[in-house]
Amino acid sequence: MFPETPAAAAALTVATRFCSPALLNHSVRAYLWGAHYAAARGIAFDDELYYVSALLHDLALTTEFDNHRLPFEDAGGHLAWVFAAAAGWPAERAAHVEEIIVLHMRDDVSAAADPESHLLQVATSWDVSGRRPEEFSPEVRAEVLGAYPRLTFGAEFLACFEDQATRKPDSAAGRAVAGGIEGRIAAHPLG
Repeated sequence: MFPETPAAAAALTVATRFCSPALLNHSVRAYLWGAHYAAARGIAFDDELYYVSALLHDLALTTEFDNHRLPFEDAGGHLAWVFAAAAGWPAERAAHVEEIIVLHMRDDVSAAADPESHLLQVATSWDVSGRRPEEFSPEVRAEVLGAYPRLTFGAEFLACFEDQATRKPDSAAGRAVAGGIEGRIAAHPLG
């Protein structure tokens, strides 16, 4: 189900240590939604790279790693680069995990251009605000949510984004709050 590599195990350890249960479940769901989406569409991807990216993508929303100047996705990308370098990944792979995390809050990336970035964008936009509900069948939804429930994710995530928007109004989080993410989270088909 999950990649069984030292880096994957370490990413889970880090995310478990610093993320709330709701944020941890979101990160795992992001991996699972993306993996299901890729399987349904025949998108080949680097499983370990995508898993590490998914587990660490919101780490800079936590108190311990919040950066008061950089958007959370940029700070999170830097953290993932440090993680990857410490895991012994080559420089190109470390740079890629950083890029995936930064790009998950940017304009859509095609699966052909960068499958892991595409998967994280699709998965997180579905899990946070209900974008592309047609991509995830009721059976897949039940399986993923049965194992990794949302808990208080919507309210917790919105509070993080509102905090980011207050301090960094020009960030992607700031634009999301200004663009009505609160209503999209409230209307999410998963609750």
